[in-house]
Amino acid sequence: MSQRPIALDFNEANSSEIFAQRLPQSKDSSLSPILTSVVEHLHEIIKELRPTPSDWRNVIEFLTEVGHACDERRQEWVLLSDLFGASALVEEINTRRPKGATPNTVRGPFFRKDVPELPLGSMISLDGIGERLNVSGRVQDLDGHPISGAEIITWQANAQGFYENQQPDQQPEFNLRGILRADEDGRFYYRTIKPAGYGVPDDGPVGRLLRQAGYPLRRPAHLHFVIKAPGFETITTHVYDGRDQHLGEDAIFGVKQDLIREFERVSTDGTPLWQLNFTFVMARAKQGTGA
Repeated sequence: MSQRPIALDFNEANSSEIFAQRLPQSKDSSLSPILTSVVEHLHEIIKELRPTPSDWRNVIEFLTEVGHACDERRQEWVLLSDLFGASALVEEINTRRPKGATPNTVRGPFFRKDVPELPLGSMISLDGIGERLNVSGRVQDLDGHPISGAEIITWQANAQGFYENQQPDQQPEFNLRGILRADEDGRFYYRTIKPAGYGVPDDGPVGRLLRQAGYPLRRPAHLHFVIKAPGFETITTHVYDGRDQHLGEDAIFGVKQDLIREFERVSTDGTPLWQLNFTFVMARAKQGTGA
């Protein structure tokens, strides 16, 4: 008669240990320690906070609501990661660069992959609403050499602080978005409108939760960029308006001193016109990592 395996009683003291023991060691060797660590930390949080079954059901309902709020135009999970500082921390860990290279920031939830490529000098404000802003810049390596043909992806909020995919019925498709290519001198330029800062979306479960907690949900005015070139590390970053009063409380922890610039007012005829110039400095990709 075979001996029945001894089943350990699951209790508060051994909960995560029992979970770890049930993971087969012959399976994915990288996944098991990750799951063990996640469950151990989760159980420690539960032991510290001691939620009731009703409290825990509320947590599950919140996470369910976050999932339901996601669609092809809105990513509530990305927003949750951004506002909790998780996205910024992952960037900090994974994108340490040499001094002088442009730092990474989080991409944010409003990025789109299907943006059209435009010629240099294009106007990316398709509705023309807002104060004009001329953007120019250069893409170079750490030695100051131009990176010709670098791909520049840009997107931004409008003058009221809304992205095109937040207002699909009010803004033209691909408004304030575009892909450009740096010329042989690494230079690029385009026309747009001056973006406004904005409150992080609080009409979904993530925003409502943090608003209830009194968390500041403001983002200072900025432009988004992704810079790509073969042989170099991709830059995902912002350029911030140095005049914005909310630089010190950016909701997604993206502001860095190297990314703050004054938007210079250059109009003389009473019509608001601004200009911004920024140099992106790319670091060589580490061997085997690609661009």
